[in-house]
Amino acid sequence: MTELGEYALWIALPICIWGGVLSFLGGRWQRGDLVLSGERSLYAVLLLTAIASLGIIAAFVGNRYEYWYVYNYSSRDLPTYFKVTGLWAGQRGSLLFWALNLSFFSVLAVWFNRRRNREFMPYVTGTLLSIIAFFLVITLFITPPFEQLPFAPMDGRGLNPQLQNYWMTIHPPTLYLGFTAFTVPFAFAVSALLTGRLDARWIQLTRRWILTSWFFLSLGIIFGMRWAYEELGWGGYWFWDPVENASLLPWLVATAFLHSIMIQESRGMLKVWNMSLVVLTFLMTIFATFLTRSGLIESVHSFAQDLVIAYTFLGFMFVVGAGCAWLIVKRLPEMRSERTFDSFFSRESAFLMNNLVLLGSAFAVMWGTLFPLFTEGLTGSKVSVGPPFFNQVNIPIGLVLLALMGVGPVIAWRKASARNLKKNFTGPLLVGILSGVVLWFMGTRHTQALLTFTIGIFVLAVIVVEFWKGTRARARIENENPFTAFVHLVRKNRRRWGGYVVHVGVVIMFMGFAGAAYDQEVRQSIEPGETISIDSPFGHTYDLRYEGLSTAADPGHSVQWIATMSVEKDGVFVGSLNTERRLYLAQGQPVTEVGIRSTLMEDLYVILATLDDQVGMGTDPRFHRATFQVLVNPLVPWIWYGGLILALGTLIGLWPGGSVPGARRPGQLAGQAGGSGGSGSSPPPPTPPRSTPPPSGSDGPRREPPVPAGASS
Repeated sequence: MTELGEYALWIALPICIWGGVLSFLGGRWQRGDLVLSGERSLYAVLLLTAIASLGIIAAFVGNRYEYWYVYNYSSRDLPTYFKVTGLWAGQRGSLLFWALNLSFFSVLAVWFNRRRNREFMPYVTGTLLSIIAFFLVITLFITPPFEQLPFAPMDGRGLNPQLQNYWMTIHPPTLYLGFTAFTVPFAFAVSALLTGRLDARWIQLTRRWILTSWFFLSLGIIFGMRWAYEELGWGGYWFWDPVENASLLPWLVATAFLHSIMIQESRGMLKVWNMSLVVLTFLMTIFATFLTRSGLIESVHSFAQDLVIAYTFLGFMFVVGAGCAWLIVKRLPEMRSERTFDSFFSRESAFLMNNLVLLGSAFAVMWGTLFPLFTEGLTGSKVSVGPPFFNQVNIPIGLVLLALMGVGPVIAWRKASARNLKKNFTGPLLVGILSGVVLWFMGTRHTQALLTFTIGIFVLAVIVVEFWKGTRARARIENENPFTAFVHLVRKNRRRWGGYVVHVGVVIMFMGFAGAAYDQEVRQSIEPGETISIDSPFGHTYDLRYEGLSTAADPGHSVQWIATMSVEKDGVFVGSLNTERRLYLAQGQPVTEVGIRSTLMEDLYVILATLDDQVGMGTDPRFHRATFQVLVNPLVPWIWYGGLILALGTLIGLWPGGSVPGARRPGQLAGQAGGSGGSGSSPPPPTPPRSTPPPSGSDGPRREPPVPAGASS
């Protein structure tokens, strides 16, 4: 299987290039047979990259240490499920995994559009195959996963101990799914530029793809935070590490794009802006891959430095960026906005402000990430940019974004009247301000945390009022009970109400972040039988009694030292915690396994920092002194709960069915059953644009390329 995988990889590249060339020529010459051949090439590439990926997995599972990649990322005592994940554990396999994911999503895009939207598909297929070809070239000629050693070692060097964690089995592939899924909207955007179909049609075709990419990007980032929290043993979940920042950048730009496309769909505005954002988001996904794979910036996540890969990725990004910029400039006359901003106090302005703030955050994160690289290249000295810089810049930006989440969805289109502002914001503002006052008197004196809670409660109040108004209106019109009305309300406009659920999840996550202002920490060296006490910001005290140290042998580790702590909360026993130190045989690397006791409001987090006495397998460890680091992390569980709510809201928006946002039944009044009356929640009535190309399938002067033979009845 491994040898077959290597052959499949070599066959995939020429088929990929062949299919890409035929697709572009088929679109140019309007030759349906060439277009069909290109699409069939895409199916073949998916099959071949799948075979190649299975070949790598077979080499890992079969302990084929004559392969360089397997030797460096596996060992005989490694559990089988970690061997399977070896496909994306290292640089050589992860780039093939990128190509596999992209091939899969590309086939889905072609399959779902095999009988419709044919005017876009030749260039979509050609663009997707070109990008897959780029990754196959790197995989074959720069980082070959099937490269063999001159001899066959008996065992491998093993997987990095920090990667031997459940969250690392799902974090990288989830993030890669997010990166690759966004290539499909990018391909449709390129097709729109090449064909001149620059109305909102290409956005409507890719809306679900954009949401899918954003869904996986969000989950991938949250999974990575969870991994860092459990595995790295420092008590935090985000350190503004360069590779963490690299995954955040495409998420920030994609979030801006998700909001701004609503303006183009509803008002025919920001066409150039949206086209630029989709290109920028794609470039950010490539940049994130480049930053991790090149190793130019030191990170616990990055691979070894490889200047060839670095220059190859930079060259690819330059070519793509320059080519797309040329196409956008060429099409500028055809992308004029159909309307202008009528007022600063409007939903269009709120969404544009949201975009500017998100892009400002992305710029700050990128600047802080790349600044050490620039200074080292110019001066030869390393300058570190740490969390204080990122926090100082991004916390105020985050507060502005949080406030805009409460304003943007309910402020009126075009121009908000005083009546509209008063009706939609008076109640939520009063709730937010009163909550802030109450929290102040309860002892919440940290300014940024207090602002986060106050603004967050304001946003939640806005969302609750919107759900209440919509449910009440539908129950009255359809004569339904409140629960049935609520369910039908969401089903009729899943995109809008799913977005509100996403906002709830984000607010809860922000509050979880704000809890870090009240973290408590104690570091103490104690002997068995002694106790460490730590106060919680919620007014109770934890007493942790060190019961003793035990040792255990385990495959993959030379020894495990397991410290047991019994936990009392205000004098009442609530359970025990184990925290470990492990020494991995293959790497000789010590790793800490933390003990976490989680409740709704906080985490008790225990780290076995050091063993003060020399403990060996032949000694009695029960009486040995150890140093523990104990933390109380308030509201950290809210981050994970908020992530679940965010995922739920995205799935609601992705779920098939429901009416088009803003569409109303004959005779239905604006705001009834689809939103609160007068809130501006529905798009304004459409007005004739100055000039819009005919939509797909309509009569018009534009000539359509022929449908490939066999693609439709």
